[in-house]
Amino acid sequence: MNWDDVRVFLAIARTGQILGASKRLGVNHATLSRRLTSLEEALKTRLFVRRTNGCELTAQGEVFLASAERMETEMLAAQANLGRTDTAIAGTVRIGAPDGFGVSFLAPRMGRLIERHPELKIQLVPVPRSFSLSQREADIAITLERPEQGRLVSSKLTDYTLGLYGSRHYLASAGMPIDIETLKGHPRIGYVEDLIFTASLNFSGEVMRSWNASFEISTAIGQTEAVRSGAGVGILHDYIARQHDELVRILPEVSIRRAYWTTYHESARDLVRVRTVADFLQELVSCERQIFL
Repeated sequence: MNWDDVRVFLAIARTGQILGASKRLGVNHATLSRRLTSLEEALKTRLFVRRTNGCELTAQGEVFLASAERMETEMLAAQANLGRTDTAIAGTVRIGAPDGFGVSFLAPRMGRLIERHPELKIQLVPVPRSFSLSQREADIAITLERPEQGRLVSSKLTDYTLGLYGSRHYLASAGMPIDIETLKGHPRIGYVEDLIFTASLNFSGEVMRSWNASFEISTAIGQTEAVRSGAGVGILHDYIARQHDELVRILPEVSIRRAYWTTYHESARDLVRVRTVADFLQELVSCERQIFL
């Protein structure tokens, strides 16, 4: 079995496309297709269902993926032991992040990393969803909980807090809630319940038993904008809300605490570009930790 063919398999499995793998590896699309066919013939099994819009792993492909990732980990370890670890701070690193943290905090600050390492390409994907590191949907994921399963390397970034907010013009018109009971008389803004991708986002129950939002938005940034517009009261990230003078903290005794973690796959431990980005994220948050609490 040719290791280069296994690398091709991993790239296709992680991008879901031969074209995407071609761009990631810098190898011609037709060449990758031939290498995949060669690997399937060597294994005497079909690894992907090839479609016009991408490639889907077969049951045999899923089984081989676990073996291929173990091979990759051993190869990286062998290179490290021989002093041939990937030492170039260059190439692409994709960061998956919750939209609030990704848009409000990371996006305005990642340019500093590019200035330090001009050959590094950062892909920031700030969307409200979880990322599969084993399938390389991201190289580094910012998670709201420490993962408990999988061969992953996790480090806590910071705790952060959330609180109740309304806009000045809304509260001037509707009145300031003085307790949870009076809060029930105000329209509330929250997440689309069936799209909550992690239990950590289901924090409205910590404020009242039934939040029963009249306006549901599946992103933290969207909720912030809705509260700013005067659509009602929402539970917002304090570090985001404090950026907007028109937002007023309601019932300051109500405070919710959560945490952010950086997580990457164990097989990326010896990739300097990934470690460099992970270390930079820790540095960023450490320098500005006061804004989160």
